[in-house]
Amino acid sequence: MIKKQKIKGVILAAGYGTRFLPASKTVPKELFPLIDVPAIDFTVKEFLESGIQDILIITSRRKKVLEDYLDHEMELEGILQQEKDRIKLEKITPLIANFHFVRQREMRGTADALNLCRCFCGDSPFVVAYPDDIIWSDKPCAKQLIEAYYETGQNVLTAQELPLEQDVSRYGVIDFSEKKNSIYQVKSLIEKPKKGTEPSRVVSLGRYLYTPDIFEELAELNFENTDKEISQTEPLNRLAEKGKVAALEFVGKRFDVGEPFGYLTTVIEYALLRPDLSNRLKDYLKNNYERLTSVI
Repeated sequence: MIKKQKIKGVILAAGYGTRFLPASKTVPKELFPLIDVPAIDFTVKEFLESGIQDILIITSRRKKVLEDYLDHEMELEGILQQEKDRIKLEKITPLIANFHFVRQREMRGTADALNLCRCFCGDSPFVVAYPDDIIWSDKPCAKQLIEAYYETGQNVLTAQELPLEQDVSRYGVIDFSEKKNSIYQVKSLIEKPKKGTEPSRVVSLGRYLYTPDIFEELAELNFENTDKEISQTEPLNRLAEKGKVAALEFVGKRFDVGEPFGYLTTVIEYALLRPDLSNRLKDYLKNNYERLTSVI
């Protein structure tokens, strides 16, 4: 066990979102709504509920609107105050956190994005989230990672063992030496292995807790003399070789809003959780089941 420290949060939101074109041409996919709640809200709230107050968002030049969304909208707030509409005013009140923003000027991969975090993170461990992955759980996923870090003192990945019928070749697959309770000791991470070559069925998902050790490994990479994207896998594997990477089998349900069908099913799942929509949606699905499932 190690002593409690201040943990910071990083959200990687610089990507183009090409799987959602043409909608993502001008609207960042992080602001695509689940009913009426932008996707990025779920990640920010997960951080806040985990005790993380300092949040860095890696953006790009097309995503200034993310900064605007997380700030006050003074004109609209003024109108709602005049109308004394407390419900709508509460809906647009910004989430309370210390937000910081930095632009990734070129899409050079996750390693480059992490390198931009160094000044912000300093000597603090930090949780990295891909907002494409929304994780619903009684205990926030970021908090589970933080607790695993305090137990192990290592960098911690989120992990999930997939069933036999599910293809693991589209994920980063974890090769591990042992598992104690819900924590794996990671030997390496293999990105998208060919079918039949995967070392396990345990995959890494879109949450990571890094210690400042990651910056030493990033410093060894050559960012200047390549036009290829550099992923976080190489520095992660260097840390794993030194026995500094664990993986947590987290408790919760993960939804992928980074591609159209996953986004659609997540909207439906979220609607079924909402007291104001759940019964109406269930009635609609029941009453229209035959029509909706008929072959056209």
